[in-house]
Amino acid sequence: MASGDAPRTGRVVILNGAPRSGKSSLARAIQTTVPGTWLNTGVDSFMAALPPALMPGIGLRPGGERPDLEPAVAKLYDLLFATIRLQAQSGFDIVADLGMHEDYSAPIGILDRAASTLGPLGAVLIGIDCDLDEIMRRRNADPKGGFYATGDTAPPPVLRWQDAVHRDKTYDLRLDMGRLTSEDGAARVASLLAAPPAQTVLARLGRNSSASST
Repeated sequence: MASGDAPRTGRVVILNGAPRSGKSSLARAIQTTVPGTWLNTGVDSFMAALPPALMPGIGLRPGGERPDLEPAVAKLYDLLFATIRLQAQSGFDIVADLGMHEDYSAPIGILDRAASTLGPLGAVLIGIDCDLDEIMRRRNADPKGGFYATGDTAPPPVLRWQDAVHRDKTYDLRLDMGRLTSEDGAARVASLLAAPPAQTVLARLGRNSSASST
């Protein structure tokens, strides 16, 4: 790149799924096996920056349990998406592992916010599936100091995640990370990036939202 030339816009991959579904492992595999300079800007890294009063921020689970935090959650998602956009426009490839849902006390419109900010960049949206037995096995093996609900059967928060995180969403790609290895999942992401759809889900949502507001 010649001096003074603007950097290329990086690729953006959004992984959406329930906690312990395999998003973080897949994100690491993308960083190490898919060519590019990949930054991981997801729920864990964002939550690490929060003060206790805002925890768990964008990690707030489905069920409308903390309506007092929901205005901050909307602002934090806007900030996250703006950060991803800036990072991509600076030339970095971005993989973000998230758990987007609308099961709050009132809808926040998170997917529409993502579409408005990241759709114009051609960001791809990937749904991450994992069956309940495997999610519970992972939670029981690594409860992270009690952060993850555990037990012999799936507790209500886990069931709510399974239902809410994919509700009313379509994806550019879906991966069952209970059955695929992280490396296999990363290879499928690489194939998608090599031949992306003419119009990604987020680009289409963003254009539809813009058209309806005019």
